[in-house]
Amino acid sequence: MPEEELAARVADVLSVDADDFRARAEDDAAVIKEGIENGVFDNPQAIIGLEYEFYAIKDDGCELRRVPRRLLELIGFEKELGLHNAEMTTSPQPLNADGLAAQESEVKARLRTALDVTKSERMRPVSDALWTIPPEGEDSGTYLTDSVERTVPGEAGSDRSIRVATNMSASARYHAMANTNRAEAAGMCIRAPHVSLEADTVMPESLITSIQPHYQVPHALDLPLYFNYALRAAGPLLALGVNSPFFPPDLYDEDVTADEVLEDGWMEHRISVFETVLNDPATGEGKVRFPRDLAAIEDAVDRIANDDTVVPMPVESGQRFDDEFPHFRRKHGTYWRWVRPVFGGPTRSAANARIEFRPIPAQPTVRDSVSFLAAFAGLMESLTRLEHPVNDLDWEIARENFYAAMRDGLEADMTWITNDGKVTTNRLQLYEDLLAHAEDGLVNRGLSEEDAAKYLYPLRRRVRQHLTPGRWKREQVRAALENGTSLGGAIESMQREYVSRQRETLLEGSFADWIVE
Repeated sequence: MPEEELAARVADVLSVDADDFRARAEDDAAVIKEGIENGVFDNPQAIIGLEYEFYAIKDDGCELRRVPRRLLELIGFEKELGLHNAEMTTSPQPLNADGLAAQESEVKARLRTALDVTKSERMRPVSDALWTIPPEGEDSGTYLTDSVERTVPGEAGSDRSIRVATNMSASARYHAMANTNRAEAAGMCIRAPHVSLEADTVMPESLITSIQPHYQVPHALDLPLYFNYALRAAGPLLALGVNSPFFPPDLYDEDVTADEVLEDGWMEHRISVFETVLNDPATGEGKVRFPRDLAAIEDAVDRIANDDTVVPMPVESGQRFDDEFPHFRRKHGTYWRWVRPVFGGPTRSAANARIEFRPIPAQPTVRDSVSFLAAFAGLMESLTRLEHPVNDLDWEIARENFYAAMRDGLEADMTWITNDGKVTTNRLQLYEDLLAHAEDGLVNRGLSEEDAAKYLYPLRRRVRQHLTPGRWKREQVRAALENGTSLGGAIESMQREYVSRQRETLLEGSFADWIVE
């Protein structure tokens, strides 16, 4: 899309009255509450789904590639923030043996097609948490911060200047965030150990990619219970999944040493990137944060309706069921919490209340991603059914677990309450209890013990070997440095080895196959 046309669309978005949008979202909240009371959002059983993000690279190398928009349509993926990003969303399935198998089969089938089609364009989708090699002939900082200003006609004959990010998808909502009179509500920067990047747009967020398991609760009124358990599971599951310990080398401070990067860096920088790009650094709590417990289902609805609106988007009428509350539906898109409730559905019969679990970064293989989906779904099933005592873990401790996992992965100091009510900080005891209940939940939904164990095996292997993708990356870089390679060269060689191993295991293996006993 030409920049002038995109700028005009951004200007149209910015013309939406924020106060009117907020009032209409609050009216929509009343519609949802009435629907909850009438059982509209209930389901006969739990239902699962998955969002899966990728970035594209040169097929004969590892340099980042921009994905042509026609190619996204051809492979059935959706655009994401950056031109290099792509997203797959699976069809919702019942939580049972066939449903989990269908999730994995759909991901594999669609990804296999994407791999075949993109190969003709000499590119390849990569399942990874944070890219580290920029496009050929470009540097990461410029790619993430480059933008232009375009002038569009304003009201009463005045002109308005609109800033457009050069490498961002042509989505008016994304670009509008840098041009609203509330643009200061987003940090538009990256702050991490030895990394400091300033931008004029939210484009730096396109460094990161994730997987997001979805869990539709059977009875909407019970969503707070599931939600609060999900908060307790967030830290331990994140610690198992960490996969972004390094930035592109040219983003590090000029005077930093390799030893300082290894010593001070975090295991999951994706968390800090999302928070510092989208949060106002002048406020205590930003829009991207670890959310507080829910006491009642009405609280979940009110939190979304009353959430700070950065960009009030125009709303068009439609024929979907959730078009009955269109402004509230729009607010879902910028309700950035690491665990968030969602109310929606294309039809009344498909209406649902679900939890979107957002802490987990994109994983090395499909099997690893499905393993996290199975673990999260199994935990939601088992912890709630058995009234597991970890629900009594203080919210503050659950939050501390989450950010400790971000920093240190499996090395993090985390606190858990086991099924017998014992408070423990022992890593093996924590994961023995956590994964046993994930398996119990899957078996209770009709999976055989063998199949349940198979889905969870990649995660059990990580615990047993004390090795996550993030730690694997760090060990690769450390070994290269010990052989005399520069920091930039070590990160690049690690990334190339990651992609090489993924080529062999993406569809039919797992990260466990990368681990040498």
